[in-house]
Amino acid sequence: MTDSAAFEAFVAAWHPRLLRAAILISGDRHLAEDVLQDALLKLARRWPKVHTDPAGYVRTTLYRDVASRWRRRREFAYGQPPDHADHDTSEASDLKVVFARALARLPVKQRAVLVLRFYEDLPVGEVAAILGVSPGTVKSQTHAALKRLREVAPELEEVLI
Repeated sequence: MTDSAAFEAFVAAWHPRLLRAAILISGDRHLAEDVLQDALLKLARRWPKVHTDPAGYVRTTLYRDVASRWRRRREFAYGQPPDHADHDTSEASDLKVVFARALARLPVKQRAVLVLRFYEDLPVGEVAAILGVSPGTVKSQTHAALKRLREVAPELEEVLI
């Protein structure tokens, strides 16, 4: 398989999952699409060097780009929670909306830690490597983020760890 074909196969397989993670980290679908597109362009330029762990490279780039944009603007305009393809009207979908809104109220680093740990289901060490922090920082940020989620959305108490 050529480098170009391997890159295209990676994007086809991982794009939906990476987009959902970007939406959760950024809190804005349009920003997430822009940041993911930029991350995939950066990946394409470096594909021969990072093809062994492209998802990790894109996750790291996503987080850093969102954090960088946030630092430059010092504000986020949070829109509606991410669109969901399943469009169910059950209690679970209400919980998803509440969770997305609560998640959007967290600082970028705490949001990224929760997304990487619980949505992407990555171990502490891998999250630490992606975010460029120590494993202890990941643990303390996870604790602080869950505490903050409990404060901003008490209705989530039954589903939070």
